[in-house]
Amino acid sequence: MPNRRRQLLLAAAAMGLGSSGPARAHGNDDHAKKPGPLRKEQKDWGIAGEAKAVRRTIQVRMADDMRFTPGRIDVRLGETLRFRVHNAGKVMHEFVIGTKAENARHAELMIRFPDMEHDEPYMAHVAPGKTGEIVWTFNRAGTFEFACLIAGHYQAGMFGTLHVAA
Repeated sequence: MPNRRRQLLLAAAAMGLGSSGPARAHGNDDHAKKPGPLRKEQKDWGIAGEAKAVRRTIQVRMADDMRFTPGRIDVRLGETLRFRVHNAGKVMHEFVIGTKAENARHAELMIRFPDMEHDEPYMAHVAPGKTGEIVWTFNRAGTFEFACLIAGHYQAGMFGTLHVAA
């Protein structure tokens, strides 16, 4: 099991054992990106990007109808994008990039541990009426997914497709 996944599962299990005050990851507060160097870890769907490499910004709208607009985004291999993600709803939403299988597994964990705290460069947690950003480099071709993994949102259809053309 990859180290990151093991850490996530251990953290989720520890939170489920009843600590006195876990941080609520999915209340109505934004997750501010932690200061310091950007953690670059190669994923199947790419790697965290540098803002200076961005040549295109994609505006994404999230809403309480459990949909993203647009629902499909086409990307060129090697492209670094800035996703500016606006939550037009009245509840917390998030924008998470991943493979369909990875997002489905994470969504199931979120149902079991809805207060699980997580923050990665491919995630933006956005409070109602606010806007978040992700800068990501797509250095792998394929079809990937963006999704809201807050408990129940993914299951309600809150996901879209990212197609990275070679």
